[in-house]
Amino acid sequence: MTVYHSTLPPNSAGNQMNDGEFYRLAEVWTIAIPLIAYSYYFASKIPKGIPRLLALFPVLFIFLLLPLNLRSFHLCGPTAFFLSWLGNFKLLLFAFDLGPLFSSPLPSFLHFAATLCLPIKISSHKSEIRRNGNPIVLCLKVLLLAIVVRLYDYRNRMDPAIVSVLYFLHLYFGIEIVLAVCSLPGKAIFGAPFEPQFDEPYLSTSLQDFWSRRWNLMVPSILRPAVYDPTRIITSRAFGRRWAQFLGMVATFVVSGLMHELIFYYFTRAPPTWEVTCFFVLHGFCMAAEVAAKAAVAGLWNIHPMVSGPISLVFLMATARWLMLPQLIRNGVVDKAIGEYYAMAHFLKGKFI
Repeated sequence: MTVYHSTLPPNSAGNQMNDGEFYRLAEVWTIAIPLIAYSYYFASKIPKGIPRLLALFPVLFIFLLLPLNLRSFHLCGPTAFFLSWLGNFKLLLFAFDLGPLFSSPLPSFLHFAATLCLPIKISSHKSEIRRNGNPIVLCLKVLLLAIVVRLYDYRNRMDPAIVSVLYFLHLYFGIEIVLAVCSLPGKAIFGAPFEPQFDEPYLSTSLQDFWSRRWNLMVPSILRPAVYDPTRIITSRAFGRRWAQFLGMVATFVVSGLMHELIFYYFTRAPPTWEVTCFFVLHGFCMAAEVAAKAAVAGLWNIHPMVSGPISLVFLMATARWLMLPQLIRNGVVDKAIGEYYAMAHFLKGKFI
């Protein structure tokens, strides 16, 4: 993989994060809030199923369009993830009285809106304390992200493999920090412990462990009832339980790949190359094969986690470097993100120092 060398002026990428962009962000959410109110006060009164889905269709469509009003990496990305991805899938489930939005009786509007828009899931174990909820750990990850961003100044002198590792660290720390910060309003509203968005993915022992139990857990919690379960139930009669499970996993990764393709389009505004979709389809087949292999040798032979874990992480990074990073690099998304970090640091320095 060729390392991307920035051709942008020092602050040009950061100029996306300006007063006009924050004004557009306010416009986006000014449009989104009435749509959420419509879903709560009107669509919820319509019988579940196709009638309610049709009533929600305008909301689903507009949620897909709203992120197109934003250009900055750190404002467009979360908005697209919360509305176009999680929000739309939560509403699709809600149309059939499923998912986190549905309860009987319906919760307050504030609870409904927070559940719809924020990356939160109330923990079933209220006394549970997770590493991810530790503010000291979160502050440490903020510090590590700052170090990674600073190291980007020297990437032209680094081996491409090391630069790729910096990109992966940037991706992990950046997403986890943003999701943790964005979940704070939900914690204030609900006053209940939330399940973590991440559970130390670098400790994964397999692909199944990584994708199902450690990485960006809001996504599998939504895709499982929206894609995996329906696919498995529908195909089990024709293909049997084992093949239905396989098809459910692959279908889930296909949908995830398509949604990532959409998110990448919001970032780049470039025609899709389908590399990202291929990445997730590949991992869908590999994870399904891994699950089948585990079932076949259960009780006979087990790979020690100290071996399977590093193999899984190396496979993840190698395939991401092959199929995911190139699109972000050649379209300047990495430079845009770095520029916005420096613009933010410059702003804070001017205000407080």
